[in-house]
Amino acid sequence: MAEPAPIHLALADRLAQLIGADYVARDEDTRRAMSEDVFSQGGVAGLVVAPATTEELAQVLEAAHQAGAIIVPRGGGMSYTSGFVTDQAGAVVIDMRRMDQIISVSPEDMLVTLQAGATWAALQAAVAPHGLRTPFWGPLSGISSTIGGGLSQLNAFFGAGIWGTTSESVTCITVVLADGSILRTGSAGTTGGSPFFKHYGPDLTGLFCGDCGALGIKAEITLRLIPAPSHEAHLSFAMPDLVTTARATAALARTNLASEVCAFDPNLAKIRMRRASLLQDVKTLAAVIGAQKNMFEGVKQGAKMALAGRGFMDDAGYTLHVITEGASQAQVEESARTLRDLIKGQRGREIENTIPKAMRAAPFTPLNNILGPDGERWVPIHGIVPLSQGEACWQALDDLFAAYGQDFEARGMTSGYLVTTISTTGFLIEPVFFWPDARYGIHETTLEPSYLAKVPKLPANADNAALVDEVRGKILDIFERFGATHFQIGRTYRFAQTRESVTWALLKAIKAHLDPDHRMNPGVLGL
Repeated sequence: MAEPAPIHLALADRLAQLIGADYVARDEDTRRAMSEDVFSQGGVAGLVVAPATTEELAQVLEAAHQAGAIIVPRGGGMSYTSGFVTDQAGAVVIDMRRMDQIISVSPEDMLVTLQAGATWAALQAAVAPHGLRTPFWGPLSGISSTIGGGLSQLNAFFGAGIWGTTSESVTCITVVLADGSILRTGSAGTTGGSPFFKHYGPDLTGLFCGDCGALGIKAEITLRLIPAPSHEAHLSFAMPDLVTTARATAALARTNLASEVCAFDPNLAKIRMRRASLLQDVKTLAAVIGAQKNMFEGVKQGAKMALAGRGFMDDAGYTLHVITEGASQAQVEESARTLRDLIKGQRGREIENTIPKAMRAAPFTPLNNILGPDGERWVPIHGIVPLSQGEACWQALDDLFAAYGQDFEARGMTSGYLVTTISTTGFLIEPVFFWPDARYGIHETTLEPSYLAKVPKLPANADNAALVDEVRGKILDIFERFGATHFQIGRTYRFAQTRESVTWALLKAIKAHLDPDHRMNPGVLGL
């Protein structure tokens, strides 16, 4: 059994004194489990430390700094880009999930402040009783993904169609730097100030958004609130092909009326339908009924879903799903008419709206999607391009997958796409791979036991994994050609290689100032 690196033996004792021995893990199982993400495994951590407060986090980082340790922050662990997976063995992993408290909800100031280890699901549960919501309110993995991780990596989905990504909902951040010092951004950085406003001089809050933990560890985050929209409408359409789906998706973004937009190709739609269990169908149906404003409407919507079953997707091909929301039924109906006419003008055929309705009724479901229905491994990769380039970029990716079609089929591998929008400017394309290969420990600890029991354990297949790596590399070539940007850059996307020299010099100088010894998540972002 691998022992913690010698540098950590004395450090572990010191940290145990600071935060309690129960929160300093030295056992190999924990250290290995915290050294892998959904796609990759790295050098085994030397220690896993779980502070509970900003003060404890500062003490931990100060002690680790004095010991000369490498620090790697980890949130919910749902990354697939090696954001917290490093080749170096012996790092001190900071497990942020114990810092999960909602500190305050202020309807008067329209702000919520929370610890960075709180999940998106916990945030929604805390503000919903006040009739409030954050503008961007979470990724599909929000049952496990943390706010701090989302802010470090950036997110797409709930609310993003209108409000943009995570960072656009943030006002101020409390960050603990590599040496244990505490930095507050925005108005919180004012002597005696409160965290109500992001902009006062240069935007230091933005500096720590999307940094993948390279510049410091987020401890507390304040997000602005909005009144939770009281009405919503759900639309689904079958689309004839990739081209019309891409054009309709871009047109939807330009309207600024769709809070969520998502498109599936036929492959991904079929996999989603196969993966859902009968039990999940029942849970989703109950959630949809409960989400309606009165029991009669709930029963009516539930009956429609039950009658439709999953048959509405059988011959749908490409599908496009849209949610619009507002303060009144009249407003929502008008927006829905506009969106419906737009998509029908792009040759869309309206189908049962089960998928968007279920997404909104039960937004944060168990993360069974990280294994395929036959036990296959799963990994996405994505790029965000301008609306005008969405169609061409998606077509180039599809041509690439077509060139590998026979090889994929022979190996039992499948690909698909999820496409969504970011505000009125971003067209996000997420190719997804499913391939026969051995699952990791993170699959065992994240998926529901009932789902794991149904899917087979597959043997390791290095050839399949190598092919996924090969195609992912060519996808990155395509994204680079279209000038794509990326969330959760980690150690996967070519951030450093594509920065202009002046930009890169400034980023390196900031890193050198905040982390002169380069011990904070070294290698992430290429730093």
